[in-house]
Amino acid sequence: MARFEHTVTVAALDRHWFEEAAGAVVDLFEGSREQGGAILLPDGRPIHGLRLLKGRHLQPGARYGEAPEEDGKPGAPGAPVASGPAGAPVVREATVLRDWRPSRTVEVESLMSEESLAVRVGVRLREPRTPRALEVSLDGHNPKGGSLYRFSGRAGADLHAWWAALDRPSSAPPAARAPVVGRAVHRLAKARITVTPRPADDGSWQVSVVLSVRGRWLLRPVAAVALVLVRKPVERGFREGVDSAAEEWAGMLAELPSLHGEALRAQIADELTAP
Repeated sequence: MARFEHTVTVAALDRHWFEEAAGAVVDLFEGSREQGGAILLPDGRPIHGLRLLKGRHLQPGARYGEAPEEDGKPGAPGAPVASGPAGAPVVREATVLRDWRPSRTVEVESLMSEESLAVRVGVRLREPRTPRALEVSLDGHNPKGGSLYRFSGRAGADLHAWWAALDRPSSAPPAARAPVVGRAVHRLAKARITVTPRPADDGSWQVSVVLSVRGRWLLRPVAAVALVLVRKPVERGFREGVDSAAEEWAGMLAELPSLHGEALRAQIADELTAP
C-alpha cells in the first residue's frame, strides 16, 4: 500500500453564511413552479438553462435538462441534449430528482453518456436547509468494454463533524475521525482519501489530505512494485492536485457575495436567472 499526505492552508468559510445561503437556495427552489417546461422562481423569472423534461416539478422521478423533451428532437429519450464540434462524440445528459424533502433530504442523479463512456453521479444532501451531511456516488463504465473499463467511487462529508473539528482550539490535535472520506474501486486497485481540517491561529484552516492506494486480488504484489517505481511522480501529482484545489477554493471564496438576509436571497436569485 502507498500512502501520500499533504496539508494546505486555506481561507475559512463562515459557517453561518454558508447555512444561510443553503437555506435561501432551498427556499427559492421550494417556491418555484413549472410553466411550459420552464422553471420559474417565486418572482416569475425563469432559471437559466433548466427545464422540466419529464414528470412533475419537484416530485421524485422528475427529469430536468436544457431542452424540451420532444420525440425526434434534442431532449427526447435517447436523443442528444449536448454535443461537441462536428466529429466529436455525442454526449447525452439528464438530471433526475430522486427525493425532495427540504427539511430532511434532497437527492439528485445525473446521467451522462457518450459512445465510449457512461457515468452516473448521485448526490444526496441531508437536512439541506442547514446542511448536515453530503453523500456522493460515482459509477462509470465503457458500454463496449469489460470489467477493466468499470470504476466506482463513494464519498461522504459529515458537515457537523467538519465544523466541530474547526471549533477545537488550534493547539488541540486533529480530529481522530476524518469528516470527509472517499473511496474509489477498480478491478486492479482501490483508493481511499480523507480530508481533515483544523483551525490555524490566524483564523484560516489547515486542511490535511491523505491518499492511500493499494492493488487488489492477485495484483497486489505487482501494484506494490509499480508504486515503488512511480512513487515520486505520483506523489508530486498528488501534491499539485491538492494545491490546485486550494487555489480554486480561494478563487471561489473571492467570488462569494458578503451579503445576508433578503440581499443574499436576491443575489442568489439573480445568479440562478442570469444567462
